[in-house]
Amino acid sequence: MTRGAVFTLPNSISLSRLVLALGFVLIQGTWERVAIIVVAGFTDFIDGWIARYEKEESETGALIDPLADRIFVFVAISAYLVEGRFTATQYFVFLARDIATAVGFLVAKIIPWLRPAVFRARMLGKIVTVLQLIALVAVLVTPQYTMLLVIVIGLLSAAAIVDYTLGLWRARTR
Repeated sequence: MTRGAVFTLPNSISLSRLVLALGFVLIQGTWERVAIIVVAGFTDFIDGWIARYEKEESETGALIDPLADRIFVFVAISAYLVEGRFTATQYFVFLARDIATAVGFLVAKIIPWLRPAVFRARMLGKIVTVLQLIALVAVLVTPQYTMLLVIVIGLLSAAAIVDYTLGLWRARTR
C-alpha cells in the first residue's frame, strides 16, 4: 500500500462525510437527517469499493476513511446529547470503542520499544460502525429502541476492542 495523494476520488468521497456532519448539525428535520445518515453510510461503503476497484488503496485513504467515519458519528451523537436525545451514559457507551482505539493508537505511537503494526479495519469494528449508523437513524425514527441499540453497540464495542487489541498484539509478535 502506498502513501498516496489526499484528493483521490475515494478520499474525496470519504472527506464528504465532514460536510455531511456539518449538515447534520445545521439541518433539524427528521427525514432530512435520516437522508444525511444514509448518504454518509453509502459514502462509507462506496469509497472503499472504488479504492479497491480502481486500485487506489493508500495509507492516506486508510487513515482518512475511519477518521471521517468517527468525526461524522461524533458530531451526530454530540448533537443528540445537546438536544437531549442521548443521555451522557449513552453518549460515552457509543464512543467507547473510538476512545479505546484512539488511546491504543497513541500508546502504540508514543512507546518506542513497541514494534510498529499496521492499523487495519477489522470486521467487528465495521459491524459496530454499521450499528452506530442504524442507531443514529433509530434515535430519530424509533426512539424507543435507542437504549437497546446503545447496549448492543456497547457490548459489540467491547468485543471489537478485545479483537482489535489481540490483532495488533499478534501483528507485533511476528
